[in-house]
Amino acid sequence: MSQTPSPLYLSISTSPAAAPYMKPISQEFRPGLRLRTIRVFFFDLDGVLSVGKENPRYLGGREVTLKIRSSGRKAFLLTNDSTHTRDEISQNLAKMDLNFSKDEILTSSYLTSLYLLRKYGKCSFFLVGERGLLHELELAGHRNVENDPDVVVVGFDRRLTYAKLDRALWALRNGARLIGSYGGAVFMSDQGPALSAGPIIKALEYGAGKRAIMIGKPSPRMFHLALRVAQVRASQAVMVGDQIETDVVGAKRAGVHTILVLTGVETQATVASSKVRPEMVVPNVDTLLDLL
Repeated sequence: MSQTPSPLYLSISTSPAAAPYMKPISQEFRPGLRLRTIRVFFFDLDGVLSVGKENPRYLGGREVTLKIRSSGRKAFLLTNDSTHTRDEISQNLAKMDLNFSKDEILTSSYLTSLYLLRKYGKCSFFLVGERGLLHELELAGHRNVENDPDVVVVGFDRRLTYAKLDRALWALRNGARLIGSYGGAVFMSDQGPALSAGPIIKALEYGAGKRAIMIGKPSPRMFHLALRVAQVRASQAVMVGDQIETDVVGAKRAGVHTILVLTGVETQATVASSKVRPEMVVPNVDTLLDLL
């Protein structure tokens, strides 16, 4: 019976006290992921390049993204963030000398709006979410309504109330489709892991007795949409993320290569106990610089 291959671990520590599953850099573990052959790099935001939603703090990535672009390759942001607009994210990153244009920022909000256009055309929606998601949906021509929507779109919502959940539930029971902008259980806040949009979607699924159509990570739909925007095959792309549940699982489902950084949700212990194996695990995103 074949065993799941171990991921490549790049460690800045050579101490004997390092965890036993930490493996040295060697050709034995490199054949599955040669970064110099990758054409498109998808970077998660929280826990990879920065941490914190309202007051983001820099983690890394300046030199890495510069080297990628200077070699003629592409770098995109692929994030489940549904609270900010792409313009806001671009401006926040620019303050940290991380340069991503609006067109290089692929949020779950933006890709949800694209999915709805391609699947249903311009449609009406009831929103459980924040202004970043509202902005992208309306920018694409979808209509925000209180009654009889075509779809109920759910994202992260820090002003969630039972009244809003009830309105969404009534719409779903009257035939509206349930669309999950993303379904992660947690995200990295300033204080650490915090409850995300997934539990909200689960509550509505349970109450309405129907399954959500998921767009954001870990759904492969997000990666398929992103690959179409980037105009690249899955085998030529890699996802650099901080969560196994969202970044790694979603990328694997879509056939995209995977790199996990340990500056966000995951730790060496959670990686060791996970049945899902990223192809490479690194302490931080800047560790990739010499491998590009």
